[in-house]
Amino acid sequence: MHIPENYLSPQTCAVMGAAMLPVWLIAVSKVKKEIPRERLTLLGIGAAFSFLAMMFNLPLPGGTTGHAVGGVLLALLFGPWGACLAVSTALFVQALFFGDGGILAFGANCFNMAFALPFAGWAVARAVRRVLPEHALVAAGAGAYAGINLAALLAAIEFGVQPLLFHDAAGQALYCPYPLSVSIPAMMVGHLTLFGFAEVVFTTAVLAYLKKAAPELVRGARARAPRAVYGLLALLIAATPLGLLAAGTAWGEWDAEELRETAELGAPLGYTPAGMVQGFELPALLPDYAVAGMPEALGYILSAVIGTALLVIFFKLVATLRRPHTDYGAPSAGC
Repeated sequence: MHIPENYLSPQTCAVMGAAMLPVWLIAVSKVKKEIPRERLTLLGIGAAFSFLAMMFNLPLPGGTTGHAVGGVLLALLFGPWGACLAVSTALFVQALFFGDGGILAFGANCFNMAFALPFAGWAVARAVRRVLPEHALVAAGAGAYAGINLAALLAAIEFGVQPLLFHDAAGQALYCPYPLSVSIPAMMVGHLTLFGFAEVVFTTAVLAYLKKAAPELVRGARARAPRAVYGLLALLIAATPLGLLAAGTAWGEWDAEELRETAELGAPLGYTPAGMVQGFELPALLPDYAVAGMPEALGYILSAVIGTALLVIFFKLVATLRRPHTDYGAPSAGC
């Protein structure tokens, strides 16, 4: 679901970035008011959970892959504005350091996964919880499923409008070449089935674990992460190489050569869109979570450690700029 560089036109990227700017500003303001300084490190750990969830690629028959995001989990623990900020930061680390998602497409990726996903999922979870007050995990699962599928639909629309709006005189697409009739089914089949299920499992499993191992944290009554949280974080880091078992590339995330040979319209595309040939490119420090000279699995683990450390350190630094706060109430959905 990470939109790569040059799949969206610069105009589309500018619009999506402009749409996210007030969202980020409100998110920062809301987090300042609603999440005390003492819990900001927990928010950084939450961002790390999202970062790690997105490293676990799952295969879908046909050669494509996908992953969970964890945005609804964070919305239930920290409120949707906290989730928006945490997932946005995770996406920025992925794009800048690992080349997972484009820098220009950062606004679009955040709109889909850091804004629409947690807010929609949080709203659905709250609605289900009102109907089924004794079934918090069912509500969380419903919210997770709804959130990730909305994010996938938005990404599909952003992909699908590109050939309609941006093409050359010969009719060849300048950016993503697949229309809505292709992008929507291609994105939604996987997310309505396997990837949506993965989001449900990740959200409910982590939430159930935290409710048992750290109930005060879930209720917003704890400012520091217990050992159980760090243990879960370490377990996820150690298990990230499982994401390498998924062969293939996520739909819409092919490189230029793969795109040229991809047969989404019944035959290989046969050309590379001009916007991709002449587009923006910023080399990542550790592209595809790989470390030169290191076995792939170890490189993946090291990338997971680096990404997790960057996120936790960032939120710790932010916390040092805040005044201490003794009210540990968190704007969660009560799940």
